[in-house]
Amino acid sequence: MNDIQSTVRLVMTPSTVVRRALAVLAGAIFVAVSAQVAVPLPGTPVPVTLQVPAVLIVGALLGARLGATSMVVYLLLGGAGLPMFAPMGVPGFARLIGPTGGYLLAYPLAAALVPVLAGNGRSWGRLALGLVAGLVAIHAGGVAQLAILTGDVSAAVALGSVPFLLLDVAKLVIAGLIVRRFAESMRALL
Repeated sequence: MNDIQSTVRLVMTPSTVVRRALAVLAGAIFVAVSAQVAVPLPGTPVPVTLQVPAVLIVGALLGARLGATSMVVYLLLGGAGLPMFAPMGVPGFARLIGPTGGYLLAYPLAAALVPVLAGNGRSWGRLALGLVAGLVAIHAGGVAQLAILTGDVSAAVALGSVPFLLLDVAKLVIAGLIVRRFAESMRALL
């Protein structure tokens, strides 16, 4: 048996496929639960949620491919009307074209970007780089869609990014601690 056949057999064993599918679904559910912690901010259509660190954690722990897949599953389930998104605003796919849609649509990219830059999560510097890059991707997606909807980039940044920066830095620290705690066990599982 050659190396390719061995790899295919290992990857396609039911236990591996099932574990990875369950990890993808668990990541989507983790982000959905984190979305339910939502605090509206006066003057901005974007609430404070725990979604951002959840997305970054999912990406870091599941890896680029499974993390991004998990976020696509999250978007599809939320778009289909399941209570995956924050409990304010319109439900379903309409949410993806509204003021918070850009953030949501950036989740797969952010989840893929974090592990590519963070590597195995053992280096605090690389982990910080990956988490910051994921945060920037989410903010960029959100601000871009807000700019399209408002027609004003400055207003989009003022409404959709600036009010969240300090809190998001704290969320990144917590996400980094969680990733460092669980990275080894997740690598062994997947």
